[in-house]
Parts: sequence; structure tokens; C-alpha cells
Amino acid sequence: MALASHTDHNTSHTITRLLPGVLVALAVTAAAMLAETLEVHLLHGRWIESLVLAILIGMAVRSCFDLPASLEAGIQFCAKTVLEVAVVLLGASISLSAIEDAGMTLVIAIMVIVALSLIGSYAIGRLAGLPPRIATLVACGNSICGNSAIAAAAPVIKAKPDEIASSIAFTAVLGVALVLALPLLQVPMSLGAADYGVFAGLTVYAVPQVLAATAPAGLVSVQTGTLVKLIRVLMLGPVIATLSVLHGRKDGGKLCWRSMVPWFIIGFAALMALRSADMIPQAALAPISAASGLLTIVSMAALGLSVDIRSIRQSGTRVIGAATLSLAFLSGLALIFLKVFAAH
Repeated sequence: MALASHTDHNTSHTITRLLPGVLVALAVTAAAMLAETLEVHLLHGRWIESLVLAILIGMAVRSCFDLPASLEAGIQFCAKTVLEVAVVLLGASISLSAIEDAGMTLVIAIMVIVALSLIGSYAIGRLAGLPPRIATLVACGNSICGNSAIAAAAPVIKAKPDEIASSIAFTAVLGVALVLALPLLQVPMSLGAADYGVFAGLTVYAVPQVLAATAPAGLVSVQTGTLVKLIRVLMLGPVIATLSVLHGRKDGGKLCWRSMVPWFIIGFAALMALRSADMIPQAALAPISAASGLLTIVSMAALGLSVDIRSIRQSGTRVIGAATLSLAFLSGLALIFLKVFAAH
């Protein structure tokens, strides 16, 4: 009885300690989702996603108000633990069956492009003067799936809130610009519907953005772009696992799987395996995806609340420059692939 009473007391104390900060993060999340809804109604499009809005609103709150110390524990809980849970649930949205729908030549080519883009983008970031963690986040976001990849990589490499916020903010700006620009480039680049879909799938950051970028080119372009993008997203698991091993070795000296492969990476891989084996009921997929998305927004709100805007202003020019050059590098790789693929 004494043990149970002590446990209940600790649980109650933990909840009391975390609740104020969690409530503030949830309030910022609600404001971001409301802002996105208004954006859709007034501007007829999601020009800035709620995930990015949550960061911006959180940063504005942190920069304009002196937040009491009592909020810190709950904010950090949302920024770390809630983000890790969101990464686990993200695994249920990825199925290896996409590989069966494409030829191995295409799959291998996409893997090579992602690997080259990661290496090239990281090198560009470092040459631009970015710290290693920000260079890694920009490389992951640019090469795989934008904000989701940055959010998944961040806890693995122990990125700081201001590093995550700056990477996501500037990558988001480029993502929107790319979606708007690509349909205008199809004709000048002399790309047919299928080739344009491949190009969009290789360069655009998020799956919904691929749909928006390829819709003007027709159904074939949409289907091709979506398939290529999904295969590209499949690279997230191996890349995050590799970062876990590399970061664990760098920090630990001797091999320790617990530090090299965090629990949420194991959870991510487990859900991805279950999804690939059709062991997750179809009816559960949409709620799991929605929960992952919501938790990611909550964690981004918390990250925003952890960042004073003055702390990222200094690195802003370098981040946007590195992200732009990285995107240009990836676009070049995609064009080379199309030329080689067309020749065969």
C-alpha cells in the first residue's frame, strides 16, 4: 500500500509539474490549426502549414512575453517526448509495398539520389558555415521529406530547439516556393507528364505538396510523382537508423545499442513492418496518421516556445542559402537521372 501511495504521489507530482507547459503548447497548437483553417477559407490554399505556423506562433509568444519557469518542464516534455511518440506513429504511414509497385531500377536510382543528396547537402551546409547539427537537419529535410524528416532526425542527433526551428522555418519557405514554381517550369524544361511527375517526386518535400505540384500536369503525373515520393519517404527509416548509429558512436565511444538506436526508432521500424505486413487494420491507419500529425504540431509548438527569435536571426541567411543550394543540387541530380533514364 505504501509503495502504491508513493507511486500515485509521484505520478500526481509529475502531472502537476508538466501540465502548465503542456496546456500552453496545446493553446499554441490550437491557434496554429485555427490560423491554417482561416488561411484555407480566405486564401483558398494551405500556403503555410499548421506545423510551421505552430513554430512561428510559439516563437512569437516566447519572444514577446517572459514565460514563467513553471512552464519549462511541460514545454520540454512536448518538444522531446511528444515528438518521439509522433515519430513512432509515423512508421504506420510507410509501407514497403511501394517497392513492389516500381521496378528495382527506379528504386535503386532513388536510393542513390537520396544518398548523394544527403552527402552533397551536408557538405554545402558545412561550407556555408552551418554547425553540423543544422547542416544535418537541412540535408535530411531537403533529401527526404522536408519537415517530417527534420522532426524525425532532430531527437536522434540531439538538435537544439533553435536549430530545429530555423531548419524547419526556412525549409518550409523553400517547399512552398517550389510547389508554386514547378508547374511553370514543366514546359521550359520539356518534360512530359511522367517525367515531370518523377522530377516533382524527387524534389518536392511533402506528399501533399507533390500532389499540388503535379495536379496541373494531369493524372499520370500525379500517380508517378506520388509513387516516386513514397519510395523517397521509405529512405527515412534507414537514414534515421544510420544517424542513430553514427551519433551513438560519436558520443559513446563504445558500442551501446540503447544509445545508438533510441526506443522511438525501434517503434518506428516496428510499425513500418506491421504496416508492410498488413497487420494494422485499415480503419486504424487514418486515426494513427492524424494522431502523428497532431502530436508533431504540438511538439513544434513547444519547440517554438523554446526559441527566442533573436537566437535564429543570426544564422538565418546561412540556413536559407544552404537550403537553396541544396535544393538546386537535388534538382540537378533529378535532371541527370531523367536524362539517363530516358536514354535507356
